[in-house]
Amino acid sequence: MGTLMVRGMVVAAALLALAGCGKPPAVHFFEQGQPATLDEWQLLRVRDGHLSLNDGVVPYDLNTPLFSDYAHKLRTVWMPKGQAAGYQPEHAFDFPVGTILSKTFYYPLPATGDAGGNAVARTPPSQSLLHDERLDLSKVRLIETRLLIHRKDGWVALPYVWNHAQTAATLQRTGASVELELLAADGSREALHYQVPDQNQCAGCHVTDNRSRRLQPIGPKARHLNRDFDYAAGRDNQLAHLAAIGYLKNLPAPEQVPRMADASDPGAALEARARAYLDVNCGHCHSRTGPAITSGLWLDAPTQDHLKLGMCKQPIAAGKGTGDRRYDIQPGDAEASIIAFRMDSDDPAVMMPEVGRAVVHREGVALIRQWIDALETSCDTGGEGQPGNTGPPAV
Repeated sequence: MGTLMVRGMVVAAALLALAGCGKPPAVHFFEQGQPATLDEWQLLRVRDGHLSLNDGVVPYDLNTPLFSDYAHKLRTVWMPKGQAAGYQPEHAFDFPVGTILSKTFYYPLPATGDAGGNAVARTPPSQSLLHDERLDLSKVRLIETRLLIHRKDGWVALPYVWNHAQTAATLQRTGASVELELLAADGSREALHYQVPDQNQCAGCHVTDNRSRRLQPIGPKARHLNRDFDYAAGRDNQLAHLAAIGYLKNLPAPEQVPRMADASDPGAALEARARAYLDVNCGHCHSRTGPAITSGLWLDAPTQDHLKLGMCKQPIAAGKGTGDRRYDIQPGDAEASIIAFRMDSDDPAVMMPEVGRAVVHREGVALIRQWIDALETSCDTGGEGQPGNTGPPAV
């Protein structure tokens, strides 16, 4: 056998070896259909005991995350090569066709271990366990990964549920129920019937325009993404990073970009923290275009009118949800305010938000109560539903 032939065989073998253990297959965007497994998309991969991201899949976080039964979330965005999202100052960015947004819900495992098998740690959801853009699977319990896919005819939502071995996630169009137990640092326990939404229930949050009735992204807005993130290559502002890698165009100067507070940051102003919490948890529905537009209660960040924010506003139709309280927000009295009452309930006929959670967010309720108690607006005007004094400052 000639020397050149031998060398050629060696090179070919080396190339095959690299193909087998080198880079994973590229992300696969399905223009139609509903792949049965998450692995078919090639966004995430389980390897060496970690959940890691494929090339071009970029992680991100929100200044204040939406509460989902204390679940932590690994959020990612992927776009086709050469495509970029258009910057928008108020709404979610204008993502091109071909974009895939993913959100993986997981819980930290109890630090001391637990014999029950279903116990997970109840820790602040803002505390990410992502390191070097990977999740250590020995320290977390994966629950589900939701995809939001931008196809030619609009956005499509697909929920994938992870198996207990954390090796694969399969499509569950009808949703799923996962029995968990939240274990707090003080040893207290709380049963959690975690509900993976069915495909249709995704519209309950993601239809943010009551006129078009089309699914839209919620979290990736300038005010939520304007923060630093610890990427594998180093810490950077998320918006600047997206622009630098070609995923975001028309980004204005930093001082022109809005930024919401971190609701869990005790060093931030109380007003800013409360408004950030209401914006991300309630504002996609309670807005001038959302499904709750007829309630007259708008809780998104752009709303500054005190009456629309609920101050001294009587509910239009809340039924049992009022708890015999008169105003959505009674300034200076959280106990008398409908919003605080509904947030502090897990009764399906009372609680708000009405989807996306099964337990009460204790820290969130405490924040909104503290904010309401600090409000100085008076409802005593001699008329119905009009605050008498200047309310809180604009956010």
